[in-house]
Amino acid sequence: MVSILRWGRRRILDRYVVSEMQSAFVFGILIFTVLFVAGGVLFEIADLIIERGVSLWVVVRLFLYRLPSVVVVVIPLASLLATLLTFGRLSASSELVALKAAGVSFQRILRPVSFAAVVVALGTQLFNETLVPLSNLAGEHLMRFEVLQQRPSLIKERIFLREEEDGELKRVVYITKLKPRAGTMEQVLVQEFGKGRLERILSAEKGFWQDGIWVLEDGKIFEVAPSGSVALLLTFERQTVPLRLSPEEMERSSRDPDNMGLTEILEQLRIVTAQGGDVRPLWVSFHMRLAFPWACVVLAIVGAALGVRPHRSGTSVGVGMSILVAFAFYVVMSFSRAFAQAGHLPVALGAWLPNVLFLLLGGLLAARANR
Repeated sequence: MVSILRWGRRRILDRYVVSEMQSAFVFGILIFTVLFVAGGVLFEIADLIIERGVSLWVVVRLFLYRLPSVVVVVIPLASLLATLLTFGRLSASSELVALKAAGVSFQRILRPVSFAAVVVALGTQLFNETLVPLSNLAGEHLMRFEVLQQRPSLIKERIFLREEEDGELKRVVYITKLKPRAGTMEQVLVQEFGKGRLERILSAEKGFWQDGIWVLEDGKIFEVAPSGSVALLLTFERQTVPLRLSPEEMERSSRDPDNMGLTEILEQLRIVTAQGGDVRPLWVSFHMRLAFPWACVVLAIVGAALGVRPHRSGTSVGVGMSILVAFAFYVVMSFSRAFAQAGHLPVALGAWLPNVLFLLLGGLLAARANR
């Protein structure tokens, strides 16, 4: 019976702490979104209106397309502010002192905070994988085709592709014109290598994608001798080429990782690896996409531990302290990402290092707050 009563009291405590954080969390999203929008998006929009005479309807759409990416960035900051304000108020009203006197440790009070932060992190991950890439891509198209008045092209020109196998260059392909939707290409040059040496050159007037294979038409094959001399081997009307990239994959090869989900980034990694390109920036983007939502949990713990420290509680103080902590977090994140992209840190470590460091800081502050 006693254990049931204790369990019931703990459930009441959990609900109380979470309910206290809810309003502060919503306030944090609103205030930080306003700060980010005022600091960046509004200046861009004002420039478009004044310099380019863009219509109000286009500006409103651009603002709505940019908003999801801003919200994703501010959610960890809102988690930090929510716990900092909530625990600051509980500390100022001596409710934390009463809970400690009743035998409730600070780590126990942190449980509902951690659970709520995990739920927010999972929601942020889902939001970042579904709506954000679509809105970023829509915003990019809006800028290119309606603001800058670029014409949407169905043709990609001067495409250069590489294919490697087991770290060894196998094939270099140059395509003058590619029509991804039609699955055709024009003026194709293929250089095939064996053991690091150029062995054959294949040129064709055109090609098309059929049944998962590229078929070239009206071409010639030249053989390259070890001495470097080139001789015509044969001409052909049709010839298949073992190029593994489909028209859609060729079209996606130049997309921005910010406009892709995790599965699309993995597919892009496969394409770039096959071409022998530098995959480190893509791996950094992949791990950063995984690591960033969990900053909600890390910063929530840091905010809760800072909230119980002796200071004057208040919304303005909480916002100011949140900005300072967030600034420190983003500085560490920027440096670790730059070091990872430059190869000075392992990719995974560079992406997760800010979370690890601030989690250790939050754990240290939480241990001191329990005294």
